[in-house]
Amino acid sequence: KAVKAGASDFVTKPFTPEKIKLSLQKALENLSLRNEIDYLRREQDVIYAYDRIIAVSPAMQSVIATIEKLARTESTILVTGETGTGKSFLSGTIHFNSPRRRKPFIKVNCANIPETLLESELFGHEKGAFTGADKTRAGRFEQANGGTIFLDEFCELGFGLQAKLLRALEDKSFERLGGNRTIQSDTRIIAATNRDIEAQVREGKFREDLYYRINVLRIHLPPLRDRRECIEPLTHYLVGKLGRSLKKRIETVSPELIRMFLDYPWPGNVRQLSNTIERSILLEDTQMIRPENVSLPDVNSPVAQLPPPQTSLKLSGDEEKQMIHQALKDNLWIQKDAAQQLGIS
Repeated sequence: KAVKAGASDFVTKPFTPEKIKLSLQKALENLSLRNEIDYLRREQDVIYAYDRIIAVSPAMQSVIATIEKLARTESTILVTGETGTGKSFLSGTIHFNSPRRRKPFIKVNCANIPETLLESELFGHEKGAFTGADKTRAGRFEQANGGTIFLDEFCELGFGLQAKLLRALEDKSFERLGGNRTIQSDTRIIAATNRDIEAQVREGKFREDLYYRINVLRIHLPPLRDRRECIEPLTHYLVGKLGRSLKKRIETVSPELIRMFLDYPWPGNVRQLSNTIERSILLEDTQMIRPENVSLPDVNSPVAQLPPPQTSLKLSGDEEKQMIHQALKDNLWIQKDAAQQLGIS
């Protein structure tokens, strides 16, 4: 009963001083491990403390205030905003400040997984459900039981999966692919999209009933061009973070570069800013990032469309790498857009 109530151990009478000492050592070790886990969590990319999020502009401060309120609820949350605005980044903040913080937090990018595999990824499959299914596998919803699942780019789901997601939302239950046993899973959903979901509903590309079920609590992340007050502190934060990651000592950023960043529209938002700074750190030989080591694509010039590679065309490894690199650069390093331009999956 004591252990179930939260005690780390119990001793039976009669006991020796050595037994008490050993129990105390184990309790202290467990406490130390919990503190270490908490410390390591706070060192990750996901920020758990609201005061550590860079939100200088009024628009972003309003978003953080909204997140702080909604995180304490159990309801489904819809996060909208352009690509690269930080939807995935802030989803962890919501979970780890919610009543479910000690339960699993599972992320799934619906755009990066082929449609044929996505149902198995989300809901799992039984052994023999399809070719190659040599064992039963628990899906992400099952793994997230009691916790939170973050569905990034959920508008990419097909109609069949949308129906199954609607049931998982309403009934907290589903069946694995190839199975008939109903599995219960108490999972909170945070869904994110960079698409105009209302337009998707009007055009018949997204189920209206699922839209109303998922659009319970809504957060819209403003683009970086609408929160220019955040650009300079974000730049300094990313320079320090990426400098440590790349093991290069960069102490400052030139004032000219800050002005250049403030004047740029950042169509790829924070993700583009991060990629730009990372490349400039790799090119920089001094301890200050200078404008000559920064490359910003001209957003006013049309993107050069590369023809899809022909199946009969033989490319060398270097040519293929150059083609992929150019497509990524043209598409602000957004992989799915680059793949679409290249005509590949």
